Amino acid sequence: MKVKIGLETHVQLNSRSKMFCGCRNPVNLDMEPEPNTMTCPTCLGLPGSKPRTNESIVEKALKVAVALNCKINNEFFFSRKTYFYPDMNKNFQITQYEVPLGIDGHVNILVEGKQKRIRIRRIHMEEDPAKIVHVGGLGGKHTLIDYNRAGIPLIEVVTDPDFESSGESRIFLQKLIMILEYLGVYDSASRAVVKSDANISLSGGKRIEVKNITGAKEIEQALNYEMVRQGNIIKRGGKIEQATRMWNPDLRVTQELRTKETEEDYGYIFEPDLTKIEVTKKDIREAKSEIPELPDEKYRRFIRQYGVSQKVAESLISELDIANLFENIAKRISPKVAGSWISGYLKKTLNWNGLTFRQSGLKPEWILKTLKLFESGKLTDRNAELLIRKMVEHRKEPGAIIKKYKLEKTGDEREVKRIVKGVLDKNKKVIDDYHKGEEKALHYLVGLCMRETRGRVDAQQLRKLILEMIK
Repeated sequence: MKVKIGLETHVQLNSRSKMFCGCRNPVNLDMEPEPNTMTCPTCLGLPGSKPRTNESIVEKALKVAVALNCKINNEFFFSRKTYFYPDMNKNFQITQYEVPLGIDGHVNILVEGKQKRIRIRRIHMEEDPAKIVHVGGLGGKHTLIDYNRAGIPLIEVVTDPDFESSGESRIFLQKLIMILEYLGVYDSASRAVVKSDANISLSGGKRIEVKNITGAKEIEQALNYEMVRQGNIIKRGGKIEQATRMWNPDLRVTQELRTKETEEDYGYIFEPDLTKIEVTKKDIREAKSEIPELPDEKYRRFIRQYGVSQKVAESLISELDIANLFENIAKRISPKVAGSWISGYLKKTLNWNGLTFRQSGLKPEWILKTLKLFESGKLTDRNAELLIRKMVEHRKEPGAIIKKYKLEKTGDEREVKRIVKGVLDKNKKVIDDYHKGEEKALHYLVGLCMRETRGRVDAQQLRKLILEMIK
């Protein structure tokens, strides 16, 4: 069945204060604040309170719109989106509808080795509503509201329905998050959240909106579930009715919330308490000048300048701190050694521990020292990998880890020969198997010797020595 998918992605920005008041933005805190402690009359929507536009949010949103190749509206304004839910206590959300900040942009993604253009319909600014807490889960005993989140600045990036699979949606969202991190408007290591609403239809049927999907991994899971659900209804001869559903990450299912509203149901009106905003050509020039080298540009430059493979370059640019680490180290050692180790063992270790480089506590000079020791032959590849794992585990510099675990490569040939001879004496049958043509037997012997030497002898050196001793 043919699938059409469009995304509406909401990004919490990392400004110091909220969108329309001076309250501190909770996304920059290390810990979750006590409920309803970061509020004021404006973000609580109390009678008589007046909003005021946070200039820094407009500047951040403008950079995003320019980076995503949007046409910038020289004049735009805010509107009231009316709806009656407890998370919006003033019964409307301040957003943009009639004239958004940017329109008609695009992002290119790589799908099965080919570039695909995803059209950006609009980018606009709005305030986040409060947080609804369902005690006992959806449909539980009662519901609580935390207004700390009310007024957190959002940008919403709305695509055309250009995605033809859940995988394409995931790739786009990963690319979008990368761009936002490069621009410095969003930090994945902070408490800021990226949530998407996905609009999906099968074989020209009615559109279903799935709300509140957090992150790139879950967008694929939610859309896969919804495709199967709609497909089963169609196979049974049923019809898909337009509706709004919610993604439940705990159950890994979508659940119906309500029948779908239309835009007319929201009763948009101009926000009378905020003025029209003008964007000059100078503003756009300044926004362009502040845009750094973005992921696609960095990817091409790494291949051209450092001679790394496409796969390595793709891995390196996926996290800005990792890309910067690579450039720092590639100036002092072989770029190919730096690229393969940083994109390989280091990222694998960080991913295993669920950490970004910044969160890991590692220092660039620790990684440089580790790779210099490897490049000079003082560390085997096995122990260099172990050193990286232990540095992440203990957050200590390489020297202390090497000393504690005795990782430095041994130069005592007599000791190495003694260890290898001991292994061979205990494994006569394995030697016989090798002589009968079983190559795996040799790998087994090398592994045993690696274990006995605690990885302090290079595997190739052990292999050569074993072959000399079993002739």
